[in-house]
Amino acid sequence: MGRKERAKERREKRLQEISLLRTIPYSDHQRWWSSETVAVVTGGNRGIGFEIARQLADHGLTVILTSRESSTGLEAANVLKELGFSVDFHQLDVLDSLSIKKFAEWIEQTYGGIDVLVNNAGVNYNLGSDNSVEHAQNVVATNYYGTKNVTQSLIPLMRPSAVGARIVNVSSRLGRLNGRRNRLEDKDLREKLANLETLSEELIDRTVSTFLQQVEEGTYTSGGWPQMFTDYSVSKLAVNAFTRLMAKMLSDRPDGMKIYINCYCPGWVKTAMTGWAGNISAEDGADTGVWLALLPDQAITGKFFAERREVNF
Repeated sequence: MGRKERAKERREKRLQEISLLRTIPYSDHQRWWSSETVAVVTGGNRGIGFEIARQLADHGLTVILTSRESSTGLEAANVLKELGFSVDFHQLDVLDSLSIKKFAEWIEQTYGGIDVLVNNAGVNYNLGSDNSVEHAQNVVATNYYGTKNVTQSLIPLMRPSAVGARIVNVSSRLGRLNGRRNRLEDKDLREKLANLETLSEELIDRTVSTFLQQVEEGTYTSGGWPQMFTDYSVSKLAVNAFTRLMAKMLSDRPDGMKIYINCYCPGWVKTAMTGWAGNISAEDGADTGVWLALLPDQAITGKFFAERREVNF
């Protein structure tokens, strides 16, 4: 058996384990949430986002599903409502600061606050072996800046609780700093991004700005950027770094006001984003995000997960 076959076998075995774990109900002791617990899922009209919304609603939370297009978002929310779930919808374009502001104001007026935020909204324009950077500006703006701006706007609305509020960022292994096959070649930059003492919002922003400038100049191929799905990888590298930075910034909040933030890789999921070429279902791809959102003993923050296991950044 070759290396690829062994890896496939391990992945399938782990997914079977996770599917089994998903059938085990949370005990009353573990269930810190109720129908009053409010979770926001961005980009929830299809794929992983829809499945995260469905699973959270199935666990008994009230879910606010968002999407850029009102018609598709309303349709998705209605599908879940017909299943008997407590689901609401509001339009949200993560690229539009006014849309984010209106959404935050609506949440405050309608619900008073939220307990869980899942930043799922994202884009990828490359399929198979493609590696075009034609849409790099939009990829970075949506995946990184969209996640950052929504998070920063909604943190003030995260409600105090004994168990802490939770933020889950949907990311990717392609954005790992020290991945063996797909990483930044600039060792000095890798080390600065990896070190919490040197990591800053300005450094992350400067990194993605440098990449986009090189794309515009046509010099990015010699810039030492990840070689696979380059624009998507850079955007998710920034999401991972932002997650670690926010965990550090939020860590000194007092008990009762804690906010825990983590990110995870759903895997190569069979959705429109992968051209339906993925190797796992949306249900399995959503699992770790839901698991992180509902962790009963949530002292975990600033970490990266895949298949319910911590992975190095």
